[in-house]
Amino acid sequence: MKRIIPFLALAALSLPLAAQPRTVLYDSTSVVMEESGLSHVVNHQRIRANDYAGCRDLATLKIDYDPLSAYVEFRNVTIHYANGTKKALDLNVYDYVAPARLIYWGASQKMVEIGHLDPGDEVEYTTYRKGFTYALLADGEDDSKYIPPMRGHFYDIVPFWSSVPVERKVYQVSVLTAKNLRFQLYNCGDSVCSVRIDSSIVADRTVYTFTKEGITPLKREPRALANNDIQCKLLLSTSPNWEAKSMWFYGVNEDYGSFLPTPEVKAKVNELLRPAKNEQDSIAILTHWVADNIRYAGISMGPGEGYTLHNAQMNYTDRCGVCKDKAGMLITMLRAAGFEAYAAMTMAGERIDRIPADQFNHSVCAVKHRDGRFEMLDPTWVPNLRELWSSAEQQQGYLIGLPQGADLMYTPVSEPENHYLRISGTSAIAADGTLTGNITVTAEGQSDKAVRGVFSCRTAEWRRNLEIELLKIAPNAQITSINYTNPDQYLDAPVSITYTYSIPHYAIVDGNTLVFTPLSARNLFSRAMGHLSFDVTPEYRTQPFADACSRLLEISETITLPAEYKQLHFPFVGGVADPAASFGCQYWMEGNKLIFAESTLFGKRIYEPYDWHCFRQTVASQKLLANTPVILTK
Repeated sequence: MKRIIPFLALAALSLPLAAQPRTVLYDSTSVVMEESGLSHVVNHQRIRANDYAGCRDLATLKIDYDPLSAYVEFRNVTIHYANGTKKALDLNVYDYVAPARLIYWGASQKMVEIGHLDPGDEVEYTTYRKGFTYALLADGEDDSKYIPPMRGHFYDIVPFWSSVPVERKVYQVSVLTAKNLRFQLYNCGDSVCSVRIDSSIVADRTVYTFTKEGITPLKREPRALANNDIQCKLLLSTSPNWEAKSMWFYGVNEDYGSFLPTPEVKAKVNELLRPAKNEQDSIAILTHWVADNIRYAGISMGPGEGYTLHNAQMNYTDRCGVCKDKAGMLITMLRAAGFEAYAAMTMAGERIDRIPADQFNHSVCAVKHRDGRFEMLDPTWVPNLRELWSSAEQQQGYLIGLPQGADLMYTPVSEPENHYLRISGTSAIAADGTLTGNITVTAEGQSDKAVRGVFSCRTAEWRRNLEIELLKIAPNAQITSINYTNPDQYLDAPVSITYTYSIPHYAIVDGNTLVFTPLSARNLFSRAMGHLSFDVTPEYRTQPFADACSRLLEISETITLPAEYKQLHFPFVGGVADPAASFGCQYWMEGNKLIFAESTLFGKRIYEPYDWHCFRQTVASQKLLANTPVILTK
């Protein structure tokens, strides 16, 4: 039986081919899956160097792998010279520990040195791989350690996109027909990606062949989503649904005993919860203790990395680990306190699509309240953060490992009011233009985290860092005092910083005219205004984009003037009214006082291209207001 299926999607901008250092002439992958889930993967590529940069890129071929769970080899390498000759290399394969940062799990690289190439030369090579990305409680000298964690199942995520041109890419997989492989292509551009399904080649097996020609690099727009979210990819999985994956994830950790509390852990939980007043209080205390006391550092413990969460004895003793270890420690402590808590998987930085392939790179925790609702907790992302789940992870997919199974879910949008930045000031302008007054900055949620970042250094440097924030917008300011909440007691209250200052010659006072920009309007603590870093020059976007978080900016200031002024000329800044992004500002006079107010709102973290108009206009309006003075005349 053969079926040919075309897939069409939206068009994508591409880079000119002439600008590319190399071209992949063909990229062919053949996969054969065994009953156990073990897969044998043969990849065959031929790449042409278009210029000397491409020659440099091809000077060494590399394969990344983890020896605990994968076996890889170069089978052959041939150089096809531009003059028509060719040479088969005698394979001299080097095997080195791969470069690593923060996570040291023993990843390796196998390399083959190609040597000198000239533009027009081509490198053809074949590699073989068996195994999978993460190791899981495997041991032995046979192929058992290469069987994937979810035994008997196969999955793959195949990018049909590339940073260099690919003339032809083929991905073929042979699976047992009874495995019921599910697949879906996403974001495949305006060209056709063909699919051939053939069950007549080998009895009891079905061969799926996916082919795409003329793959060109996407011209990515600034702050666009991950490549896998906007470019062509193929997802395949024999797992019947997310519920099956959920039950497997629950079982593999329960069987390992990942969450059994030790006497030391129980004693620590009892000590921590003495001041707890209610259920939510207890959850918050334990979450923040794990977040602040388990250092993020991944050291290979041998077999058992990947989907298995290390046990409480290891995590509590070592006080370090990666996301799964921090999540496992929190689950253990919550269970010791009598809560129903489970491990969950998520994908930070990318969308999880409906095909139940293993689209995960991060581990978190789910706790069940007495009323039956689940609350998501992430001790990895909330050190020194007042939240229990970082809102930098809003609109993000996750899967809880439950005994009865769970479906894929997404975290909701966090309301902008949860991440406010408020700047309020009272000031006065003297007859010589000197501005004196005080200005207070308060923040909550992700904005609190951004502001509180000035304290992430030695105590002796706090004052200097705080001064810099004001001096960046008023270099000649004389700061009389700075008062602030205790940075270490971040759970007690949102951060608050108050400056008392004097700025000589801040305003221009000339006869009947006064010219100045309210200090509060000039984007003090811009570190909490990530939207200002967007380039709003382009009028249109074709790709979705992401900001760090939803947020609300509220500014107000009352300025006492040196005299009464009758006419007020202020920058004309149009308002923006949209749920995705909005802006509004006001100036008005009350006697010899000028009052200013501004409100800027960004409604979510991930935006669609059609949101760009209001987002762009909101950012541009705030920048315009910050850089355009007020003119008062008598």
